[in-house]
Amino acid sequence: MFNTIASKLAVHAHPSAQRNIGPIHETLSPLLPDTGLVLEIAAGSGYHSAVLAATHTNLIWQPTDQDTEAQVKMTRMVEDAELSNLRPPLVLDAMSSDWPVDEAAAILCCNMIHIAPWSVAEGLFSGVGRTLLDGGALFLYGPFKIDGQHTTKSNKLFEQGLRDQNPEWGVRDTVDVNALAQGAGLVFENSNEMPANNFLRVYRKG
Repeated sequence: MFNTIASKLAVHAHPSAQRNIGPIHETLSPLLPDTGLVLEIAAGSGYHSAVLAATHTNLIWQPTDQDTEAQVKMTRMVEDAELSNLRPPLVLDAMSSDWPVDEAAAILCCNMIHIAPWSVAEGLFSGVGRTLLDGGALFLYGPFKIDGQHTTKSNKLFEQGLRDQNPEWGVRDTVDVNALAQGAGLVFENSNEMPANNFLRVYRKG
């Protein structure tokens, strides 16, 4: 089922999403709740939500993004997926104090906080603290520095490229991210190594 839906919907997905959906699916599957709504923030094309919805039909999946172009892509993805547990996309600005979803059993956010100002990460955790149900988890995917150090030389070069595009962007330090989580009522649970020097970090509320 996974390979079938992943291949069917790949035509709408960014190449990086096509590459990482397998490892994300494998790592995320045993960590997901049994029931409830999973909110994806900065979902882009909505590929992750669509594939995961097809393989986890016990959960309701809600893709969101603040970008207008992304809304068009997500709508097309939802239509092509034809899944009753995959909701139409919503506009969600992580920095807003008024998110369009009141509560979620889990929240997924991939490859966002390093290509956005730090204020977006602050807004993300503030919103997660308001929206995530007690016992629920935030799954945060992307590259990270650990205790101030890059995990690879390539990540150091990657960050320099990000900062050349925008000085407010950059690979975030786990110390700083953990502090945001603590302030939002979340506790760091574990970190899963992923391909291409990425991590899937799990933060639990309550």
